Amino acid sequence: MNALLNPTQVEVVNTVTELCDSCGAAAKLGVRLSGGGELSFCGHHANRLAGEIAKTANSVSIEAGFVWSGSSRTV
Repeated sequence: MNALLNPTQVEVVNTVTELCDSCGAAAKLGVRLSGGGELSFCGHHANRLAGEIAKTANSVSIEAGFVWSGSSRTV
């Protein structure tokens, strides 16, 4: 079963200005980790790693128009 973040932990932003920490593509999702620190992911990696992100994230910022499988919120 995939974990989903509570809608209050998900913020929709106009743009995510970072690059994916996994592949260097334009990021669609920014993650603030529970243990501190931040990561950014492109759409492919954000959805591929959604379960792990949802388990370790304190909150996420999603670019408007991007559909992330780790959120119960429709953006």
